[in-house]
Amino acid sequence: MNILILANHFNPGGISSYILNLAQGLAVKGHQVYVGSAGGEWVERLKKNNIEHINLPLKTKSIISPKLLFSYFILKKELRDKRLDIIHSQTRVTSVLAYWLSRKTSVSFISTAHGFFKPRWVRLRFPCWGDSVIAISEAVKEHLIADFKVAPDKIRLVHNGIDVKSSQKPETSNQKEIKEKFGLKEGPVVGIIARLSEVKGHIYLIQAMKKVIAQIPEVQLLSVGDGTIKKELENLARGLGILERVRFVPAVADTREALSVMDVFVMPSLQEGLGLSIMEAMLSGLAVIASSVGGIPSLIKDGHTGILVEPKDAEALAKAIISLLRDNKKASELGKNARELIVKEFSLERMVQETEEVYRLCLR
Repeated sequence: MNILILANHFNPGGISSYILNLAQGLAVKGHQVYVGSAGGEWVERLKKNNIEHINLPLKTKSIISPKLLFSYFILKKELRDKRLDIIHSQTRVTSVLAYWLSRKTSVSFISTAHGFFKPRWVRLRFPCWGDSVIAISEAVKEHLIADFKVAPDKIRLVHNGIDVKSSQKPETSNQKEIKEKFGLKEGPVVGIIARLSEVKGHIYLIQAMKKVIAQIPEVQLLSVGDGTIKKELENLARGLGILERVRFVPAVADTREALSVMDVFVMPSLQEGLGLSIMEAMLSGLAVIASSVGGIPSLIKDGHTGILVEPKDAEALAKAIISLLRDNKKASELGKNARELIVKEFSLERMVQETEEVYRLCLR
């Protein structure tokens, strides 16, 4: 098949990781894959894997932006020249673009729902979901049915997958060197890898760290990711008197170094489709504490593959973190079980195969 995957941009993040993994997996199976976006830091990673990138003026969040019209005419020619069979969109903007392309060219159109959406009237009136909709978790599937009345037989559940065969070890095993790189001192490290956004719940983690530090003074928090609320989070940590125990570092293309120095991984999200960084932490064998929201319970079986807490509960977060830092045996057991779950049920090969089946179903 000749497949076009669409996104607004190709900068570091969950959707870009999903596209890169999917494109690589499809290419290995003999498909011709193209990625269309406004470009970004990760375009070079596509090129290294011989995946062609099509530059489009898609730096917009508006579905009525003239940029969609310009992109439409660029892609209409590409669809013909490259004899594309499938358009696979990843965002609301690209779904609207793909809808019109599919309608005018009869090329099959599929969309992936990576999370939860506000039921605004314009999305209800002009859904543009595609011939089939891939939901990355059961919670997202239920959301599509309940809030947007998407027909259940139109939705295909395909969990995100990650490369379980690649090495999880960083290039250097020198923990002291890696800690110094991130500005960390000696002592246990609590970590989070997520964009700095209110929906990720960093506020509650920092509040919890105040209580954790009171019990375990040498503990540190490593936050990896960029975002609009960084200053707010720094001010919160400063106000709680723990700023010197918190390290904010920018998003990284390779998370292995950061994960290698963490003792416990925490994801206190208020909403989460599934959680790629949770999956990466689990694959690395880390004990994970996460909010019981969205698709996270698909990954975290409380007390077996991690610990679940209620969202917005800093007290529960603190208790869970302290318990794992004080019980290495329990943390190790949770990490071992977590890795086994990811390898068994959330592999990249499985995601690619199931996505390929959705493509074939649409073509039939």
